[in-house]
Amino acid sequence: MSALVAPDARTAHYGTFYRLTPLPDNFVVVHGNCQAEAIRVLLDGALAATVRVPPVHELTADDLSYLERTYRAARALVAQPVRDGYRGLPIGTAQVHALLPTDAALVMFPVLRWSALHPYHLLARSAEVSDPPLVPYYDVRTIARAAGLPQPRLTVRGIRQVATRSRAELAVRQARSRTIRADDLFAAAGAGATNTINHPGNSVLMGVARRILHRLGAAEQVADPGRELLRSVYAPMEAETLDALALAGAPRTHWIVGGEPVDDEEVAQTHLSWLRSQPQALELAIRAAVGWSGQYSVAS
Repeated sequence: MSALVAPDARTAHYGTFYRLTPLPDNFVVVHGNCQAEAIRVLLDGALAATVRVPPVHELTADDLSYLERTYRAARALVAQPVRDGYRGLPIGTAQVHALLPTDAALVMFPVLRWSALHPYHLLARSAEVSDPPLVPYYDVRTIARAAGLPQPRLTVRGIRQVATRSRAELAVRQARSRTIRADDLFAAAGAGATNTINHPGNSVLMGVARRILHRLGAAEQVADPGRELLRSVYAPMEAETLDALALAGAPRTHWIVGGEPVDDEEVAQTHLSWLRSQPQALELAIRAAVGWSGQYSVAS
């Protein structure tokens, strides 16, 4: 008789999805990016059961049979908008919703991005270019240095424009995909709204979870998880940003990555060297930075 082989850490982490344990009764799945798992954690205590599934950017063709089995048995789908054929797979929100029983509920929540607290930061991604080292966030000032361009500096008006535009863009995404509302939650959270531009703080995530529960007709009781859910990276938060937005809070001059402080200049120098050695990445970053600089009041 052959020996049993222990599952690898990832398979064990998503054990029910990968059939290591039976599916529970009356369970809900949450479909989306890394924010989806944070929302699932908050919903789990208020619903009969949830099943942890991999974020969409981690799914592969080998996962499709497990996904179909899981989603066909779910009683409700909570999902972010994901386009059909994402990463060449049938894992768009409409595509996976079609797998569920016909009477299964669907609740949509938006991709949660908020630039107000980190107005110089960008995410710029393509299939051909990997994320920069240390942290996956570009700083437009570092991009300018790498490209030999003048250093951008936001005026007070520009910082406020970033916040206003970020809220407006989120409102458009909410309306387009008919999701629950989250822009007011970010605005109310002040200096605690985000840890990075795409990692909301707990107060925002808990507010989103309560609104999802309301849509599902469940009690809107969301327990504090006792830890920051999206805590892998904290970006610097500059005093001039807090001042411009009249927000109470302590500025943070460094990054925190995996619980350890990382000097902002170390990140800048690492990204500078990397961008200068990666022509495709620099081109992608410049395009993103040029689009950014054309939107706000910037002083050279």
